Amino acid sequence: MGKGGVLSEGVLKKIVLSYTYVAIWIFLSFTVIVYNKYILDRKMYNWPYPISLTMIHMSFCSSLAFLLVRVFKVVEPVTMSWDLYLKSVVPIGLLYSLSLWLSNSAYIYLSVSFIQMLKALMPVAVYSIGVLSKKDIFKSETMTNMISISIGVGIAAYGEAKFDAWGVMLQLGAVAFEATRLVMIQILLTSKGITLNPITSLYYVAPCCLIFLFFPWVFVEYPLLKETSSFHLDYFIFGTNSLCAFALNLAVFLLVGKTSALTMNVAGVFKDWLLIAFSWSVIKDTVTPINLFGYALAFLGVAYYNHSKLQALKAKEAEKKAQQPDEEAGRLLEEREGENNGTKKNELQN
Repeated sequence: MGKGGVLSEGVLKKIVLSYTYVAIWIFLSFTVIVYNKYILDRKMYNWPYPISLTMIHMSFCSSLAFLLVRVFKVVEPVTMSWDLYLKSVVPIGLLYSLSLWLSNSAYIYLSVSFIQMLKALMPVAVYSIGVLSKKDIFKSETMTNMISISIGVGIAAYGEAKFDAWGVMLQLGAVAFEATRLVMIQILLTSKGITLNPITSLYYVAPCCLIFLFFPWVFVEYPLLKETSSFHLDYFIFGTNSLCAFALNLAVFLLVGKTSALTMNVAGVFKDWLLIAFSWSVIKDTVTPINLFGYALAFLGVAYYNHSKLQALKAKEAEKKAQQPDEEAGRLLEEREGENNGTKKNELQN
């Protein structure tokens, strides 16, 4: 087989692997969302304690992350001072705990399909917070795109058959906290050259989340759990649910590490449509034509936003490649000047 054939096989293998990573992430994300809905919804498993569920997830993930980092040494811990941990990781842990608490709470009041529609506002929140924190540049074209996404989500909300204002507030709060967390990761960690993969991220962040969630749990859910028999957990249900949540974190690392964050964003849109179809056909949630029209409008806005990011990334890579020959020429020129200076010095010494 010729060289071209080998290259074709390599490219084909890369494409197959990329789609495999996407499929694994979509499956696990889909599973966690539906599983959480099943546990929390009063008409299904009927265990409406979102803080407790989140704490179970964080306890499980903290324990597994500790074993992988400290006992089995699968990954190395990041060198981090206590000062950096308190000023950077702890605020991120607080935001993450609030995001998970509110997003899990929303499953009690809203359908899976409508929650996915509201999640389309994530790019709007990230961009807006990025501009306010001066981590992103304001562009009128991008802001127009953000407005179109917001209008689409607004139309979807208007057409929601089982609209619940409290549930919407919870989900919007979750989006706001998650967007802030993503921006804060850039400001507090990435800017300092610290990168956490999902295992080390859970190793450092999950214990913080557990501590932050404990305080509202004592006042909000502990009295309710104490009055009922809900303290007796089904270990199979909650064990498999927590395992799925941990596996999802690993799948994110695999997908982003082997492809890109942009690939995950694009795959996320496809996953949302699958969840909407599943919610309508299997769970029997009501999905109205106005719902679909509004989300389709928001979907187009998100797709255009992802396309713009891809074009910007390609332009940046092309700029880097264009600079490489200049840098190489400069390096060769410096080497030649060094050689010439060395020759002249030897001549003077002789």
